[in-house]
Amino acid sequence: MKYLKWIIGIPLLIVVVAFLHYTLPGRDVVRIVGTDVKRMDIGSSAFFWAAPDAGTNPNWTRDVRFISTVWPDGRPRVYRNEDTDWGWPPYFKFDSSNITARAQDLVKKEGDVWVAVTHYGWRVELFTIFPNAIDIEVVDGPDTLLIPWFNILFILVLAALGMLILKTVNAFKKRRIDPVVDSIDGFMDDVGDNAEQARAHASKRASEATSGFRRWLKRWFG
Repeated sequence: MKYLKWIIGIPLLIVVVAFLHYTLPGRDVVRIVGTDVKRMDIGSSAFFWAAPDAGTNPNWTRDVRFISTVWPDGRPRVYRNEDTDWGWPPYFKFDSSNITARAQDLVKKEGDVWVAVTHYGWRVELFTIFPNAIDIEVVDGPDTLLIPWFNILFILVLAALGMLILKTVNAFKKRRIDPVVDSIDGFMDDVGDNAEQARAHASKRASEATSGFRRWLKRWFG
């Protein structure tokens, strides 16, 4: 039972952590270098793409907005800019065109303008997967400290809810399940004790019968 809990628990924990890491918002401090619109054929990785703009026809081949940025060390970072509409995850984003306009305006400004891009999702080059930009906010510089207060609060609430559910399940188990299991164990112990007593009694009777038969033989045949 102990190993079964680990076998089930570890993969389940990995799935939950991966789901939260993909879904919860993250923020990157980057510098915008350009925007683009590409015609994309959404294929096997469709799960990692959002929806076309609200009010347009859904289609597997569509134009997708992108925002090109660079990290402070010069490495590229590309975001897709899609509406989430009313779907999952529930960011209710309908302003992808406005975000593109803001990004283009920031590119035209003189000097290095650093922004915090709020996003969800992963960047996986092998499967052409991009994080989806949710919001853009100008920050003071590349060393700006961003504390994910929402994620911290959400995880704390989720952990508290999980502990409450676990406590409720344990209480239900003690009140409802354990007494039934104990009664079954007691019944099986009683059955086992009765069977053992019956075997002992039968063995005693057989031993007495054997002894009596031996005494009878000895009396008559010497």
